[in-house]
Amino acid sequence: MIKFLKFIPAQLTFFLIVGILFGNYFSISPNQLVLVFGGLILLFTAIYFHSNKQFQTPFLFTVLVFLLSFFIGWGSITFKNQLNNEKHYSKELQFSTNKPFSALISIERLLKSTAYYNKYEAEVYEFNGKKSVGEILVNIKKDSTKRQLQVDDNLAVKMVFNLIAEPLNPYGFNYKKYLQQQQIHHQISGAHSQFLRLPKTKQTIKGIAAIVREKITEALIYYGFKNDELAVVNALLLGQRQYITSELQQSYAGAGAIHILAVSGLHIGIILLILTAVFKPLHYFKHGKLTATLAIIIILWMYAILAGLSASVVRAVGMFTAIVIAMFVNRPSSVYKTLVISMFFLLLFNPYYLFEVGFQLSYMAVFSIVWIQPKLYQLWKPKLWFLDKLWQLLTVSMAAQIGVLPLSLYYFHQFPGLFFISNLVIIPFLGVVLTLGIGIMALSVLQMMPQFLADGYIFIIQQMNKFVGWIAHQEIFIIQQISMSFLLMVALYAFLFFGLKWVEKKVFYRFVLVLISIVFIQTVFIFEKYMAQSMNEFIVFNESKASTIGKRTGNKIIFHTSADSLKRSSNFKIAYLVGSGLNEILPSEKIKNLYVFKNETILMVDSLGIYSFNSVNPTIVVLQQSPKINLERLLKNLHPKLIIADGSNYKSYLEDWELVCLNNKTPFHNTLQKGAFVLNK
Repeated sequence: MIKFLKFIPAQLTFFLIVGILFGNYFSISPNQLVLVFGGLILLFTAIYFHSNKQFQTPFLFTVLVFLLSFFIGWGSITFKNQLNNEKHYSKELQFSTNKPFSALISIERLLKSTAYYNKYEAEVYEFNGKKSVGEILVNIKKDSTKRQLQVDDNLAVKMVFNLIAEPLNPYGFNYKKYLQQQQIHHQISGAHSQFLRLPKTKQTIKGIAAIVREKITEALIYYGFKNDELAVVNALLLGQRQYITSELQQSYAGAGAIHILAVSGLHIGIILLILTAVFKPLHYFKHGKLTATLAIIIILWMYAILAGLSASVVRAVGMFTAIVIAMFVNRPSSVYKTLVISMFFLLLFNPYYLFEVGFQLSYMAVFSIVWIQPKLYQLWKPKLWFLDKLWQLLTVSMAAQIGVLPLSLYYFHQFPGLFFISNLVIIPFLGVVLTLGIGIMALSVLQMMPQFLADGYIFIIQQMNKFVGWIAHQEIFIIQQISMSFLLMVALYAFLFFGLKWVEKKVFYRFVLVLISIVFIQTVFIFEKYMAQSMNEFIVFNESKASTIGKRTGNKIIFHTSADSLKRSSNFKIAYLVGSGLNEILPSEKIKNLYVFKNETILMVDSLGIYSFNSVNPTIVVLQQSPKINLERLLKNLHPKLIIADGSNYKSYLEDWELVCLNNKTPFHNTLQKGAFVLNK
């Protein structure tokens, strides 16, 4: 591992990543970046020729190389960011909002539908009559009489381009941030009648791949594939997860096998093993090894195109392309080096991969397997061949899970306790499913598949789904709602790294580093506990057609809810508890009429519309359950400094109240627009 850290591409990748991080959080104009980069290149060139004359490499030369790598990272994310392009459609939007704009868009990707909308990712290639660039989210109301749009469909629209909404409650999933990493900043929504379909002007590779996938799906349906079986085949073999139901996805997540449903490194690795075996005979001919290598690389990238060139597929194929090249040049011992080189070029191609959970989990899992699995395997040497293979598979699964555990807890807040059983069964199963599936797809499209073969394959998929469902229903083994901060995740990785280094070689300084990492973890726990105990908050949550108030004192919280809220599940409460790391929840109570929090007196006005109290002078008024009141009279009588309206009110009331508050110069907080109101001063 120490030798690997001295590997120059590893060092360059490290500085590239640091540059990407700086570029993401600190913006700089492309022109300024070009000037800085040009100056560094001139200085680098001068020092290079000077060092050649001196026959030695000065320290400044090394510093400049790392600086160049740093600014390459910064530059890559700056130039990849479409908002820096003068032709980006948002340049027009910044001068006027809430106004419909004319645009021509092209569908690039089909997304998972919701209950009411079909969702797409599209490119804006013309905006207000000018050529433009930029990606948007398209939401079209479902209509059973209309055909769903396809990749490469061109549309003319005239509608409002809305910003993606931020989470409306604390610690909720930030869909806006997620889409920003996909370069999507706005969305449009409407009925089919608002989208005028235009003739197709071009056929892209993605469009051709989508047509091929549609033909394969139609052929599979002809042979009896439907519902979950068809959805799993589409996910496993074609990289299309939008057909997976929420229930099936939750089952795979609970079983610790959600990675099975996304074409990733595991799938590409199995396909690579199949291709290697198929092309092995070519090695006996002149230039056969080169021919086999090129054929494997071409097939892998053709498969990536067929799977829609999603981020996970491109990452996996890019990583294994590097491994195939390393195999060709007979460097089997340089797995670390191969991985880091593939990471360097993938991040250079798309620096936004760095912020994707899949990218982080994939590389962490592979590095962990390469580093940790041999150590676990050495703990026991089974003499029986079957036990040995079983032990190898188990150690691979354990190594991957150990490596990704802190990341998984940080992002998903749950740990599937039976992951080793599900992976022990499903991974070998997956090899059979993929191998058979490729043949099934080919035979079905050619209409040469015997029906018994299709029925047998459907049966295999059904049994895999049933097994996953059974594992997921052992809820006692699924540990949920685990709170994990970024700082604690870093501390755990430090302990894991130094602990494994000490196991490799038990020397004193490594043991000291292990102790320091333990102290680091304890310090984080103490710091976070102190911060939690010193935090007091009054929260008006955003909840549709119901009301919930949270009153937090230290690490305790009590929820005050309306009668409607008591009858429904509240995911936002769970998100708040997990995100804030609270460990004590007091029993819920009904909402009171009056609250006092620090220096604020908060009056709750519900559907009864009662707000006149002789002894009360509220500073904040919360409107809920659509009270029929004269707000202007309320403002004149009570003189509050803030009006809050939660999600239980009629939208028409909210519009009227906002106008009244604007006329009376009283701040108005609508939770449907601005999210939950949090008072913590």
